[in-house]
Amino acid sequence: MIGTVERAHARIDRAALAQNVRRIAATAGSARVVAVVKADAYGHGAVACSRIAINAGAGALAVHTIAEAEQLRMHGLTAPIIVMGPLSGGEWVRAGETAVEVVTWTPEGVYAAVESGVAGVHLELDSGMGRLGARAEDIPALSDAAVASGASVVGIMTHFATADDRDGDQAGFFGEQLVRFRAAATALAQTFPTARIHAANSAATFRDPRAVFDMVRCGIALYGCSPFHEDPAALGLVPVMTVMSYVAMVKTIRSRDSVGYGRTWRAQRGTRIGLVPVGYADGYARALGNNADALVDGRRVPVVGAVSMDQITVDLGPESTDGVGAPVVLLGGTGPQRITAEELALRRGTINYEVTCGISQRLPRVYVG
Repeated sequence: MIGTVERAHARIDRAALAQNVRRIAATAGSARVVAVVKADAYGHGAVACSRIAINAGAGALAVHTIAEAEQLRMHGLTAPIIVMGPLSGGEWVRAGETAVEVVTWTPEGVYAAVESGVAGVHLELDSGMGRLGARAEDIPALSDAAVASGASVVGIMTHFATADDRDGDQAGFFGEQLVRFRAAATALAQTFPTARIHAANSAATFRDPRAVFDMVRCGIALYGCSPFHEDPAALGLVPVMTVMSYVAMVKTIRSRDSVGYGRTWRAQRGTRIGLVPVGYADGYARALGNNADALVDGRRVPVVGAVSMDQITVDLGPESTDGVGAPVVLLGGTGPQRITAEELALRRGTINYEVTCGISQRLPRVYVG
């Protein structure tokens, strides 16, 4: 079997992605679904995922940079694209040439958008996130600039800071933001009656129908991960990415033998060790050494020793019959067993977003379903 098995790849399930789009749409009701495909669709492949999302019913796409929008246009995506990040210099001209909608929060940004001929402008309000967006005292000047410049205001928006915190110390702040934004957006809508109001990310979409408004901007849920960092099945979401490899070597070791850099793991009994040719250069984080499981031919086994740049080792057990070529799943499911992005995030002390975004381009994306 040696030489016939791929080193590793990330399998992307088209059907799962389409199902998640439909699940989001059902939750959002009549609101338009904007598929957030920034950061290469959270590591899943922006061009392919954009096509799948639009075909499944998403009405628009959202990215962070103009370069991300240009990539989609170069590959024939004609759907509306919203560039949500800040633009500067020649990026404004490129935004006009790419026929995208842009987000802005200053009078200067409004005038630059109009001068560049963008497809539309979304006015962003800071209702409490404390990042991009016009604060309450700055909204009149922003509105005046949009009117004076003749800007095509197609959206009024904000972003929630704590929508994913339903029960913690910051759970109540979501409601405060919602009240602030609703008041400001309602007032602005009198001046821009055709603008779509939008605030909900994935968490807000599933948390509170009052936050849905005219559009929802969903990213993490699109890819079958929970915005609440729990089992995605609880929301009817299906994980889209599976990271797969194989056992490249099996070695029998004795009790007290060590494995890997730094001798961070030593065998408590004689056992069989399997080497998997994936490491932190592939996005399998070093923090998972001695701190995660892998599925070897559908069976959970512990990852032991330090994660190296190019490989990890797993304890197959003294009685195992797994041989070279046995399939390995590091993220995803096989049979009844699953290793979710949420599980790996918890073990790493991070969030599921970072898990999928971190899977490097060294792993080819293979689209199935």
